[in-house]
Amino acid sequence: MSNPNSAALHLLVEQAASHIKPLLEAPLDTAIVLGTGLSSLSLPGYHDVVSIKYDDIPGMPTSTAPSHDGELRIISNGQQTVALCAGRQHLYEGYSAQQVSTMTYVLRALGAKTLIITNASGGLNADFSPGDVMLIKDHMNLTGHNPLVGQDETLGIRFPDMSRPYDLSLRQKITAIASAQKITVHQGVYAGVLGPSLETSAERRMLRVMGADAVGMSTVLEVIAAVHCGLNVLGLAAITNLALGDENQAPDTLEDVLENAAVAASKMTVLLQKLLA
Repeated sequence: MSNPNSAALHLLVEQAASHIKPLLEAPLDTAIVLGTGLSSLSLPGYHDVVSIKYDDIPGMPTSTAPSHDGELRIISNGQQTVALCAGRQHLYEGYSAQQVSTMTYVLRALGAKTLIITNASGGLNADFSPGDVMLIKDHMNLTGHNPLVGQDETLGIRFPDMSRPYDLSLRQKITAIASAQKITVHQGVYAGVLGPSLETSAERRMLRVMGADAVGMSTVLEVIAAVHCGLNVLGLAAITNLALGDENQAPDTLEDVLENAAVAASKMTVLLQKLLA
C-alpha cells in the first residue's frame, strides 16, 4: 500500500472497482461490513450475484482475523443490489489506516450510497449484557491513526465534518423496527482502539469515564473513510463480553466472544432484513 502522502490510494481503488464492476448486474445500493462472528448474515428474497475472495481483488489486503472469511458477496432482489463484506482488515493485523479503509472507498466507487457497519464489541455500559445489540450514535477514534492523513483530495475533501458520522434517519428506522419486533437495542458511543490485546481493567474504567458504552478494534477508520467519500452510515455493535473494568472478572475468551456474537447476529439479521426488505 502507498505512503500516506502519496496519491496512490485512489489508483488502487479505481483498479479494484474496475475489476469488480463487470461482474455486477447493477451498481450497488447498500454495503454491509460483517464483523467478528457475523459472517452468516443472510437476506431472504435476495439471490447471489457473485462472490469474490479479497485475495482475488487487485490491491485488496487479505483479512487474517478469526472468523473473517475475506470474501465480498454481491446479492440482489432485483430492485436492490447489496454487498456483503465477510471480513475486514484491522490495524492490529499490521495494516495501515489506508489499507483498513480501502474496501470502503471501493464500495463507494461501485455505487453504494449506504454503508452498514457491524462489529463485535466489549460492553462498557453496566446496562448491557452479552448478546445485546448497540446502535452506534457516535464514536471515539482512539487508535492514533486516521486514513485521511496525507495531501490527496481525490477521494473526498481533506477536512470532512465528523460531528454527525452516523445517519440519524437510519438510526430512527432501526429503532422503529426494533420496537415493532420487540428487540432490545441500546444506543451508545463506540470507542475504537488499536488492539490486538484486550483492554486492561484500568483502561476500561477510563473509557467508561470518558463516556464510551462499547469498545472494539475496528469501525472508526472505516466510518471516517465513509463520511469522507459521502456514504450514509449505520453502525451496529454486537456486545460479546462485558468490559466494566472489574479486576475480579473472569478472562474473556474468543469462544465466548463468538458465541455471544452469534446471539447478537440473530437479532441484527432480523433488523437488517426488515430494513432492506
